[in-house]
Amino acid sequence: MPFLPRLPRPYCLSWLTHPASFGYNFDSVPMKSTRLIKLSVVLLLASAGAALSGCTTAPSVPLIAPQPSPLQVKVIAFNDFHGNLKTPSNRVPVPDATQSAGIRFDPAGGVAQFGAVIKSLKAKNPNYAVVSAGDMVGATPLLSALFKDEPTIEAMNLVGVDFHGVGNHEFDYGAAHLKRLQAGGCAINQKTRQPDCGKRAPFTGANFQFLAANVVEDATGKTIFPPYGIKIFEGIKVAFIGMTLRDTPSIVRPGGTEGLTFLNEVATVKALIPELQKQGVEAIVVVVHEGGIQSGGINDCINFSGRAGEIAEQLPAEISVVITAHTHRFYVCNLGDKLVTSAGSYGTLVTEIDLTIDRTSRKIIAKSAKNNVVNPSGAKDDVLVALVEKYQQLAEPLESSEVAKITSEISLVSNLAGESTLGNLIADAHLLATAAPDKGGAVIAFNNPGSLRAPIIPAANGSVSYGALFKVQPFQNDLITMTLTGAQIKTVLEQQFSASTNSERPRLLGVSKGFSYHWDASKPQGERIIASSIRLNGMQVKSDLQYRVTANSFVAGGSEGYTVFRDGTERQVGILDLEALLQFFAVNSPFTSPALGARLTRIN
Repeated sequence: MPFLPRLPRPYCLSWLTHPASFGYNFDSVPMKSTRLIKLSVVLLLASAGAALSGCTTAPSVPLIAPQPSPLQVKVIAFNDFHGNLKTPSNRVPVPDATQSAGIRFDPAGGVAQFGAVIKSLKAKNPNYAVVSAGDMVGATPLLSALFKDEPTIEAMNLVGVDFHGVGNHEFDYGAAHLKRLQAGGCAINQKTRQPDCGKRAPFTGANFQFLAANVVEDATGKTIFPPYGIKIFEGIKVAFIGMTLRDTPSIVRPGGTEGLTFLNEVATVKALIPELQKQGVEAIVVVVHEGGIQSGGINDCINFSGRAGEIAEQLPAEISVVITAHTHRFYVCNLGDKLVTSAGSYGTLVTEIDLTIDRTSRKIIAKSAKNNVVNPSGAKDDVLVALVEKYQQLAEPLESSEVAKITSEISLVSNLAGESTLGNLIADAHLLATAAPDKGGAVIAFNNPGSLRAPIIPAANGSVSYGALFKVQPFQNDLITMTLTGAQIKTVLEQQFSASTNSERPRLLGVSKGFSYHWDASKPQGERIIASSIRLNGMQVKSDLQYRVTANSFVAGGSEGYTVFRDGTERQVGILDLEALLQFFAVNSPFTSPALGARLTRIN
C-alpha cells in the first residue's frame, strides 16, 4: 500500500475530499499507480471508519447571502376629474424654449386619452395601483351629469381604478346617491319616487373601492366607506388611506352631509397606523381630498402653501407619501420627509409615483413623482372611445339644442368692486323665477360666485346651447326664497369678507337688478359695508324691515360662511337654478349684458 501521511485531525475530511491540497497530484503519477492509491484510500476508509469519525470539519468561511433587491411599486394617481369625459377647455403649461416665458399652454385631457396614458404607465411595472384623490364626480359636464354620473363611474371601471378617496363634491347629492354609485342600482325618479334606469341597463356600480376614513355615520358610528384599501405586491402589503377634507359640510349643500361627521385628517391617520401595522403593513400612502397652491409648472413646488402642506407636515414618520387634491392645482413637492403631489384637475394630468420598498422592513425607503400631460392628440383607448360615443349620442339632442341668443360673451371675471356680468345675470334670473307671489315673492336675489363654473360664450351667430348653459351651473341647486330683515341682509354682505378673501379682487355675491351698496376696503372685517348705501330700487334698506330674498340651496343652508341665511324664515323651495336661467332667456333673448358699476361700488 502506498504511503499515506498522518493527517492533522481537524483537516482529515478536507484532505480526503481534496487530497491535492496536501501536495498530492494524481495526474502526475502513472495511471496504474493512481488506481492503486485510490484503491488504498477506499480500503483505508472501510477499515478505519471509527478513527475517521473522530475527525472534525475544518472551520468554514461564512457565506454572505445576497440581499434581495428592493421592491419597486408604481402608484398612478389623479384627482378632481369631475366627469370630464371629453377634452375640457383647461390648458396646462408645457416647457417650450421657443417662448419668451419658457412655456406654452396646451389643451389636455379626454378620458380615452387619459385611459391610454394610464395603460402605458401600468406597462412599465406590473406592481401598480391606480388611485383617485376625490371629486371624480360632482359638478360634472352634461355628458356625465345627465345620466347621474354613471358614465364616469363606468369609464373609471374601464380605466382600472383600484381606490377612490371620496371628495367633497361626491356629497353634492347626499350619502344615498354616493352609496348607489359604489354599489349600483337605478336612481330614484323624483316624480314617481321609484327606481328608474331611464330605458338603460341597470347601473352596476363601481368595480373599485370608495374610501372615507374620516367620514363617520352618526347612526352607526362606522365610516361610510372603508377607511383604507390594501394591495399586495410580491407578498408585501401597501395600504392607501382615503379621506376627504374635514370642512366638507361647510362647502356642500347641507342636506348632502346630513347624519355624517367629518373628522380631523391627521388624527384619523394616526389612529389607523397601529391597526395597519398589526396586519403587517409598513408602507402607507395617504390619499386626501385637500390641497395647496404653488406658482410653478406641473412638476414644481414654488411658494407652496395650503392645508395639504399643513396636513403633510403633521403626519407621523410612518407616512412618507401624500396624494392631494381639491384646489385643482398641480405640484410635486418634497415637504420635509413627505412627497406631496397633485395632478391638477379634469384628467389633464396623471401623476406617476415610484416607490422603493425594503423587503425586510417592508417600509418605503425611496420615492419620486412626476406629472404626465394627457395629450388630447395622443393615443386613445378604443373601449373608452366607444363609451363616450354611446353617451354622446344619447345626450346630443338636448346638449346641442339652442336655448338663447346673446350679443357678446357673459364673463364671470369680476371687476375690482367684485361685480361680474355673469353674477349679475344669474341673480336677475333667480329674481325673475321667484318674484311672483306664488313663487316666493322675492324682491332681492343673491348668488355665490362659486356656483358659476364657466362663462357663456356664444357661437358665431350669437346662439347659446343647452350644453353651454349647463357648464355655467352644473350643480342643480334649488332656489330658496326666505324672509330676512334689513339688518340680516347687511350681515350677509359682511360675511362675504372672510380672512381668506383677496381684497384686491374679491369674489362677492352676485346681486339682482335694483339692489346696490357701497363697501370700504380700508375698513376691518365686519365693518366694510356702508349701511346707508344699501338700497333697493333707490330706497334705503331699513334694518328693521323685512324683505323676501332668494338664494340657491347651497348658500341658503349656510355654506361658504353665509350662516345668516340659515335664520331666514317662511322658506319656500322653488325651481332649479338652471331652469331659472332657461326661463330668463326665454323672455330675454337676444340678451345684452348691462354695464358693470350700478350695483356694487368700492371705496378705497
